[in-house]
Amino acid sequence: MLSASVGAFLHLKAGWNQGGLLSSLVSIGLMMWLAATSHSKENQTKRLCILAAFGGTMGLGLGPLLDFAIAVNPQIIMTALISTAIIFVCFSVSALYAQRRSYLYLGGFLGSALTILLVTSLLNIFMQSFAVFQFGLYAGVAIFCGFVVYDTQLIVEKHNNGDNDYIWHSVDLFIDFINIFRRLVIILGLNEKKKKRNN
Repeated sequence: MLSASVGAFLHLKAGWNQGGLLSSLVSIGLMMWLAATSHSKENQTKRLCILAAFGGTMGLGLGPLLDFAIAVNPQIIMTALISTAIIFVCFSVSALYAQRRSYLYLGGFLGSALTILLVTSLLNIFMQSFAVFQFGLYAGVAIFCGFVVYDTQLIVEKHNNGDNDYIWHSVDLFIDFINIFRRLVIILGLNEKKKKRNN
């Protein structure tokens, strides 16, 4: 989260206007590099550096969205961040206190829902339907809330089976957090713009 904040700061304050496609491609490349690097003790420092770079490029990728939020109302960013943190903590804690493996069945459903959402979003490029776009935003928040629960239980289960790769587990939860935050910023920004138009 700290490296993502640095990436967002570099876009907003230091003039690194590299957010968007380039930073997305770099972050995907870094994630693949991290996945391909063995999680032995010798590689721990290297993998932490890759993780930090991944977080930074993800934060850089949020730059254009943060520009939009600041133009509408700067308070949107803090509201979205606090809301995302509350959602994340609540769903993680519920997963930790739930019966062991009780939410792992969600994996297939969430994967299918995410695929449908992706296909719908791609089709909407041609349809240009605002209603479909809004549905995708709210459905995306719900899906990634489900992923927080699923990923938390999956990480606990992996740990119990001897998988202690906390660096990769951090990536799973970080991606969930960023996706919820991104969608909340857009939802709050659109609602604020609507209010301003009505006034």
